[in-house]
Amino acid sequence: MRSRFTLLVLLLLPALASAQIKLSVDATEVSRRILHARVVIPAKPGPMTLVYPKWIPGEHGPTGPITDVAGMKFTAGGAVIPWQRDPVDMYAIHLQVPAGATEVQAQFDCLGNNEKAGFFLSPSTSTELTTINWNQVLLYVEGQATDTVTFTASLSLPAGWKFGTALPMKTQTPHSIEFETVNLTTLVDSPVVAGAHFREIKLTPAGESRPHFMEIAADSDAALSIPEDWLAAYSHLVEQTGSLFGARHYNNYRYLVNLHGTYMNGLEHHQSSDNRLPEFGLVHPQYRSVYGYLLAHEMTHSWNGKYRRPAGLATANYQEPMKGELLWVYEGLTNHLGYLLAARSGIWTQAIYRDELAEIASRAEYRSGRSWRPLVDTTVAAQLLYNAPEEWGNWRRAVDFYQEGTLIWLEADTIIRKQTNGAKSLDNFCRSFYGGESSAPKVVAYTLDDIVSALNSVTPYDWRTFLNQRVYQVAPQAPLGGITGSGWKLAYREDPSQLALDREKVTQQLEMGPSLGMLIDISPENDGQVIDVVADGPAAKAGIGPVMKIVSVNGQKYSADQLRLAVKAAKQPNSNIEVTVFNGQYARTYRIDYHGGERYPHLERDASQPDMLTKIASPLPVAK
Repeated sequence: MRSRFTLLVLLLLPALASAQIKLSVDATEVSRRILHARVVIPAKPGPMTLVYPKWIPGEHGPTGPITDVAGMKFTAGGAVIPWQRDPVDMYAIHLQVPAGATEVQAQFDCLGNNEKAGFFLSPSTSTELTTINWNQVLLYVEGQATDTVTFTASLSLPAGWKFGTALPMKTQTPHSIEFETVNLTTLVDSPVVAGAHFREIKLTPAGESRPHFMEIAADSDAALSIPEDWLAAYSHLVEQTGSLFGARHYNNYRYLVNLHGTYMNGLEHHQSSDNRLPEFGLVHPQYRSVYGYLLAHEMTHSWNGKYRRPAGLATANYQEPMKGELLWVYEGLTNHLGYLLAARSGIWTQAIYRDELAEIASRAEYRSGRSWRPLVDTTVAAQLLYNAPEEWGNWRRAVDFYQEGTLIWLEADTIIRKQTNGAKSLDNFCRSFYGGESSAPKVVAYTLDDIVSALNSVTPYDWRTFLNQRVYQVAPQAPLGGITGSGWKLAYREDPSQLALDREKVTQQLEMGPSLGMLIDISPENDGQVIDVVADGPAAKAGIGPVMKIVSVNGQKYSADQLRLAVKAAKQPNSNIEVTVFNGQYARTYRIDYHGGERYPHLERDASQPDMLTKIASPLPVAK
């Protein structure tokens, strides 16, 4: 499909398809959350439609921040050209190129906003640093394939700032960087991290032919003082990805890391990854346990998502809608492998890995929405669910294909190992499906049939039924076969794991899903506000719902510790849990009928079976 579309573009737009677009981005005022963009586009007289990127790879939705575009102006030969937005497609701009013009110049600003999620300009920008995504500061001609249109980009940064990017550089002056001419696909696939406090670390292990770097911008120099054992673990991560996949589909690789505020997110690219962590995300141990998998996850996408990509996501340009049905492979398998690689490389201990699995399994068990919504619908509707509120997420379901995909692919691994008496594993599938010969970045699309066929080539099994039952059908029971089949079991104890304690501190959320059936905000500004409830849990049955705010527990002023004490005390005969909540301006007291004590998830060994899970999470031999 891609090749036929490209041929059509070349036939219809021979001159424009081969001409270079010049992009200049002035980021000297980025601390004000503003980027100034100038785009010079080859043109010919007559009607012209320009488009702003809408469907952004890796974001799985029409997330291009068109509402953050301001000050738009078009000129040709110094004369202003009137423009009009398309009345249906908000990302398309129509204009009339005047006679004699050979190019159109577009000028506009990209503005930051207060949105805390996504990859907008503001969440990871301060007076000290920023991350720049090229898709937010460019236009291109409607109908062009991104592989065929070329850009020459330049960037101006605040004085003294350093930067990191996978985009090849041509020249640099004290005021500006000019990059090599690349196609639009490569440009958008190559973000820039920059800042006043910057550190570049070479992570290439001995014997590795492709260079690997960590490029870090931080809000302070203190945030760059990364423990040596952490850096060694990330070097081991490079080794373990090589052992897992057996090939690399990039010329070099850069972990681009933005350390700012309390924000965590990541976006995959072929030759780099956009990793956003709290300011001390590479220094403080609690961030290592909670977010330590992030770089492993995003790097895995270089194979699973960038090189091998679901056919529905391998679109010709950024205006063509993406179809996310196979996100349970794209993101679900990557989530599983990201956790494994974190453990195999030493970023995580095996104990943290097991605690993470326990939390995932517990959330899956208490996910009320499983009773009506199949997992595949969360992939198809991902473009909606990424922006859905947390409130009622347990009943609605969210982008569950990440963590539930982890459970499904772990179970697939245990099946392969048992079917082959330990001779093969999911590692064999990864090497055959994502490995092959090392290469420069390229895309090889796949379908569900390809996944089933590849699994069967590792070991014959009814994989289609296996996947159909867990992904494509309503499955009220959580898929815990990978845990039970690997010699462990999900259990609940009154003592939280260290990971659970770290997560509570980092996220400022009190997780009481397995006990009261509530998730509670414990941040200073919203302490006591109910974020979500388990639809058939004790709190919901009592009449409590999201957004309500708890103000007292059993007649005493609310605190997270006071609520915990009430849960413990309710195990005694004739004890109750009474909470008073504000719902808007009204107060009401509810009695929660729960007497099971605190319940925190753990994995416990099943001595009746071999310990397969420890072997799964152990490092692979490093090729010499």
